[in-house]
Amino acid sequence: MFLRPGRTSHSPRVVVVTGASGGVGRATARAFAARGDRVALVARGRTGLAAVAAEVRHAGGTALPLEADVADPRAVEEAAARAERELGPIDIWVNDAFTTVFAEFTDIEPDEFRRVTEVCYLGYVYGTQAALRRMLPRGHGAVVQVGSALAYRGIPLQSAYCGAKHAIQGWNEALRCELLHRRSGVSVTMVQLPALNTPQFEWSSNRMPRRPQPVPPIYQPEVAARAVVHAADHPRRREYWVGASTVGTLLANAVAPGLLDRYLARTGYASQMTDEPEPPGAPGNLWRPLDGGGGRDFGAHGRFGERAAPRAPQAWASRHHDALALTGLAATAAAVAAARHRFLPRHRIPRR
Repeated sequence: MFLRPGRTSHSPRVVVVTGASGGVGRATARAFAARGDRVALVARGRTGLAAVAAEVRHAGGTALPLEADVADPRAVEEAAARAERELGPIDIWVNDAFTTVFAEFTDIEPDEFRRVTEVCYLGYVYGTQAALRRMLPRGHGAVVQVGSALAYRGIPLQSAYCGAKHAIQGWNEALRCELLHRRSGVSVTMVQLPALNTPQFEWSSNRMPRRPQPVPPIYQPEVAARAVVHAADHPRRREYWVGASTVGTLLANAVAPGLLDRYLARTGYASQMTDEPEPPGAPGNLWRPLDGGGGRDFGAHGRFGERAAPRAPQAWASRHHDALALTGLAATAAAVAAARHRFLPRHRIPRR
């Protein structure tokens, strides 16, 4: 387990979570709080920040709400500085903030594409830079990048988001190599997530005629939160895959990407839209939060709760792959021994 020197596994840690006001970020903040951690909550919307701060305190943690746009590097640096002033040295930094435009590529304006990239990719870069400025001199710390199966496999109608996730993947790999070269005590890891029941499908800008939905199977955000917390405690692992659909998608893309292109061309539109028409003029959170002062608190969950699984057995397997590998080797050895015992002659051949 990742620990600061001199700490026990029950000592509270200082954690920064971006995108903390809703979805995975909110569920993750609550999960850290349940352990008694001190959590700095970074997001744009005041209403959501106030609500998640109350939940963190109720769960047993210390909350520090910080209103900031991760696309602004100065705002991110100021948030990091205030977190350390008020909570102490940062042990864990979780990058999760995002926004998107649900549309065909040709319907996305250049400034919209830039905005998605600045939040979803450069927001991670700025957050990691702020974390490393503090962690590297101390020689310890963990940064968790909240990723997606879409970091490896692009899908239609999400070109801006997929591009940002692909960028995070390549940049994070380069950074990890540099930290390994330096033999640093600071680690970066990435958690690749499946489709989740979050407010993403309520607040994202949508240009399609029908309301968007996650591609089934769908999981609750708490599944992702458990994986993020585990990754923060075990950051030496390169990445974690959450959900059987993530594993299947990434393996299929590695083996037959061209076939998957054609499959998604046929199914990718319908599988991402419900039968409900998109209300005309529905607002999105691309430029401003929908949970601003006096706005609605969206919470961690979306509207697909009845279809969302609360657990992912594969995620447990991913967290315990070393133990499973040893178990598999032991089982294989036992099977080989049994086979040899069965087929070898039962009598001894006398020595000459």
